[in-house]
Amino acid sequence: MKFRRNKKQIPSFRKLIKTSKVKLENKLKNKQFKQQSTLKKYRKEQRKLRQAVKDAVSKKPIPLENPKEKRPGKRIEREEEEEEALPLDMMDEDDLQLMKDLGQRASFLTRDLSSSEPVHAKKRKHEHIIDKYEKIPRTLQTAPEKELIHLLPIKDKSGIIPQTREKPVTDSNKDEEDQEEERELEEEITEDPIQELTIEEHLIERKKKLQEKKMHIAALASAVLSDPESNIKKLKELRSMLMEQDPDVAVTVRKLVIVSLMELFKDITPSYKIRPLTEAEKSTKTRKETQKLREFEEGLVSQYKFYLENLEQMVKDWKQRKLKKSNVVSLKAYKGLAEVAVKSLCELLVALPHFNFHNNIIVLIVPLMNDVSKSISEMCCEAVKKLFKQDKLGQASLGVIKVISGFVKGRNYEVRPEMLKTFLCLRIKEVEVKKDTEDINKPKKFMTFKEKRKSLSRMQRKWKKAEEKLERELREAEASESAEKKLKLHTETLNIVFVTYFRILKKAQRSPLLPAVLEGLAKFAHLINVEFFDDLLVVLHTLIESGDLSYQESLHCVQTAFHILSGQGDVLNIDPMKFYTHLYKTLFKLHAGATNEGVEIVLQCLDVMLTKRRKQVSQQRALAFIKRLCTLALHVLPNSSIGILATTRILMHTFPKTDLLLDSESQGSGVFLPELDEPEYCNAQNTALWELHALRRHYHPIVQRFAAHLIAGAPSEGSGALKPELSRRSAAELFEAYSMAEMTFNPPVESSNPKIKGKVLQGDSFLNEDLNQLIKRYSSEVATELPLDFTKYLKTSLH
Repeated sequence: MKFRRNKKQIPSFRKLIKTSKVKLENKLKNKQFKQQSTLKKYRKEQRKLRQAVKDAVSKKPIPLENPKEKRPGKRIEREEEEEEALPLDMMDEDDLQLMKDLGQRASFLTRDLSSSEPVHAKKRKHEHIIDKYEKIPRTLQTAPEKELIHLLPIKDKSGIIPQTREKPVTDSNKDEEDQEEERELEEEITEDPIQELTIEEHLIERKKKLQEKKMHIAALASAVLSDPESNIKKLKELRSMLMEQDPDVAVTVRKLVIVSLMELFKDITPSYKIRPLTEAEKSTKTRKETQKLREFEEGLVSQYKFYLENLEQMVKDWKQRKLKKSNVVSLKAYKGLAEVAVKSLCELLVALPHFNFHNNIIVLIVPLMNDVSKSISEMCCEAVKKLFKQDKLGQASLGVIKVISGFVKGRNYEVRPEMLKTFLCLRIKEVEVKKDTEDINKPKKFMTFKEKRKSLSRMQRKWKKAEEKLERELREAEASESAEKKLKLHTETLNIVFVTYFRILKKAQRSPLLPAVLEGLAKFAHLINVEFFDDLLVVLHTLIESGDLSYQESLHCVQTAFHILSGQGDVLNIDPMKFYTHLYKTLFKLHAGATNEGVEIVLQCLDVMLTKRRKQVSQQRALAFIKRLCTLALHVLPNSSIGILATTRILMHTFPKTDLLLDSESQGSGVFLPELDEPEYCNAQNTALWELHALRRHYHPIVQRFAAHLIAGAPSEGSGALKPELSRRSAAELFEAYSMAEMTFNPPVESSNPKIKGKVLQGDSFLNEDLNQLIKRYSSEVATELPLDFTKYLKTSLH
């Protein structure tokens, strides 16, 4: 039985490669090159020959121990390139001899040792070539393959070494000779050294460029300001300068453009929010003036949006610290650009709370209030405080409070205390929460037609109709918002503030935010709902008793408790004796020097606890506090002594029977117990204010005056009375007025130089007789220089 022989041959590696699309394109291009003229082909081959000689001379030898450079299929590629190499009979005799000499010298270095085949082995068609091809790792073609130009080969003992080079990408319309000439010209140009500028010349050139850019920015800004509706497109041109590419002036120009655009938007922005047009409004025909206004508003909102996006991107670049591909701005300059961008955002936050994208600015600014950079954090906090102070309606304040509250909760209350201290600038004290919403500014109801017909005549109905029409028009023309809306916004804002405060009191009592929370509660405590008073007082007392608070924080707790009881809490039957005891016990913990920050809080607490609650305070309690305050005035700074003595004066007027402390005779049984912590049982009536006589000799004249005034019984008239500038000011105001923060006395201390100079005594009149003789004896002796021996004194001291 005969078997038919399979005539189908195994495809070679070269045929497999040719099936690819890239190979087909290369084959077509090579065919086009071969069709060129013989003269041009000869020139080209001569040039390739010269290049091959240069490559052979400068060719690096293949390292013998580097297995990483062994590529599978390398021998196969060589066999493939041998077929496409040009024959050697086209070379000149001199070039051929040179190639042979080079081949003999570099035979060992250029030989491919990765193959174990003999040097003169003939090409064979391997049977397992497809298996080898399948084992070659494949890579995805991410970039287009570069076209290769095959040069004349080099022959040595190992065989023919093909030479190739990458074909440069050129325009196909140009002639190849023109390309060659251009390449030679470029090489000549690059060979010439570039003239380098000195530092002085570089600075002069930079200054000149910067001046040109400044003039261009000024011209564009002036054009926009002169006629914003016509020149709104200039904003786009000005904004494009934010992408300045000149490395010498890029940072400075970008900063100038940021500030210029910020000032422009503040000037040309209307006093209302621009809403997008509906489809119906776009389709209707309008006048030219209306159409021009619409185009201006649309362009303004568009450019404002892009400007804010640019500022946001600058801040993000600084945060991420990633260098851009253009490499125009260095990493060091990112912070400067970001600071200018944040400053512009803060200015727009305060200046344009009514305009579009204000909420977006809030979302950008609030996280920066907690930034690691202190300058940026302070800048943002000051901007938010300024916004709170000038916001009369409360719409912008509500938006900021919402974002801050969510941010603090999201960070698990680990934020800067300055963020919560901004709440103290809210203008919510003007709201009267006691009244219901319906009682405030009730909207006027107009009479119906039936009511008019019943109660009014025909002429009266006519007049009434005209009057109501006029009132409606006046109400619509009113720019100010109603008190009802204002109250609603303030109430919502206050609810969010108290929710934030109560969360921190409940979950983060040891947080550094606690002082800011207690300070805020002390300010807004009179606005808290009465239902929360009992629980809040219990929480405050627990915080004080825990001992985890600093002295200033405990003072804030006391202040908050009495603010609650002095407002709506005065109707509650609560005796805050434990808070009185705590303040009385801790008065001597006040810092005697430094900034005296706690004194101001103590003065405010005493005013709320004793003066405003005079009916609930017993005489024993008032006497104990007066005695302790006078003792405290002895060891604090002068401004603190003045504030404490001013408080003592007010207490003496509030409780007239406390003048018995000015009498040295005891009034009743018992002995004064100054170390006792309970003010009710320390027997303060059996002591006297002897501290006033010590304060009367104080170095500060105002302290002397107050002490003398109190010794005289704090009279309102007569020789012992105070001057109006001292008597009419509160204790806190006097404390601030005579502050020692600037390290100067107020009033200045007079010089103590005597006016009449006494006679100057000379000679021996200063000394007595024995001392004169002793001095003369020692001065007459001749001083002899002896070597100093410190060791004997050292030994005695050690013993």
